[in-house]
Amino acid sequence: MKMDHRSPVKKKVLVAMSGGVDSSLAAHLLKEAGYDVTGVTMCLGIKREDDRASCCGGDAIEDAKKVCGQLGIPHFVFDFAPLMEERVIGKFTAEYLQGRTPNPCVDCNRYLKFGALLQKARGLGFDALATGHYARIESDASGWHLLRPADRMKDQTYFLYPIAVSDLSYILFPLGRLTKEEVRKLALQAGLHVAQKPESQDICFTPGGDYGRVFSDRNISVPTGDIVNRSGKVLGRHRGIIHYTIGQRGGLGVSAQHPLYVLEIDAHNHRVIVGQKDELFATGLIAGDVNLLNDTFPDAVEGKIRYRKKPAHCQVTKEGDKLIVDFMQPQESITPGQAFVFYAGDELLGGGVIESVKKVISE
Repeated sequence: MKMDHRSPVKKKVLVAMSGGVDSSLAAHLLKEAGYDVTGVTMCLGIKREDDRASCCGGDAIEDAKKVCGQLGIPHFVFDFAPLMEERVIGKFTAEYLQGRTPNPCVDCNRYLKFGALLQKARGLGFDALATGHYARIESDASGWHLLRPADRMKDQTYFLYPIAVSDLSYILFPLGRLTKEEVRKLALQAGLHVAQKPESQDICFTPGGDYGRVFSDRNISVPTGDIVNRSGKVLGRHRGIIHYTIGQRGGLGVSAQHPLYVLEIDAHNHRVIVGQKDELFATGLIAGDVNLLNDTFPDAVEGKIRYRKKPAHCQVTKEGDKLIVDFMQPQESITPGQAFVFYAGDELLGGGVIESVKKVISE
């Protein structure tokens, strides 16, 4: 089965294994294709529900080690807990306290998987790092390109925009041409014991989606404050700005004649500003922390403002170290802290972190 754009010219491959079906099958497919495969699990210091230290959640080490035993390949564990705490969780808490909604999966890819782990793999003499991400990497006369996968429902390119274009030739995504259904089927055929393992829907360090515990475990205080309208009229009280994000409707505890949505978070004054749905729309944004995977791109591209949002037609201009984005149609709930990424066809051209929203349409 053709699974990637390269034959095993790069023989020695380190596979990041979380103990789930995707990374496990990635290791199996690479071995079957003739690569010299070694598995590695990143220990991230994440506490389980019973408060014992774990790695990336649940029984990651045990499951990954067992799969490697089934495949007859070595398995290592690297301790990235301090880096996880500093670069991912630390940024997560800091961003929420500033009224933004961060995306820790983007930062995990940026600093851990395709930062520290890729650097360590190359330092240890591996020719490539492989993961179970649903994405494709291909090359042509113009260079290397990061592309959407065959399974659009599992497309993870949104989280991969920080990868340096110079690193694409050292990365393998064996699942890029497969659907999730095919992955589970192949894992069953291979006898992998994780073939039917359910996927986690939570951020690995927020079991059950309990963001508040991330702060309480680190003794970070989260002040309460007022919920106000655009005019500053106090409508109620909130339990801390970390519990709110742009576009949120539920959990406000405020009575009104019409539905209210979170329009803005005023971190300086500990206020949550609410209003009607039509006030959520905006025509553009400015993004920083930019990474471009292709320096040239057409005037009209498709951009995504959240992972689950459909791509929307827009124009992107790079001005200094910022991206200036103008959408053809107004977009709802553009949220500072989230990633903005953009495409030409299947190719991910680059992205950045949303810093501000412009031209908000109000009544």
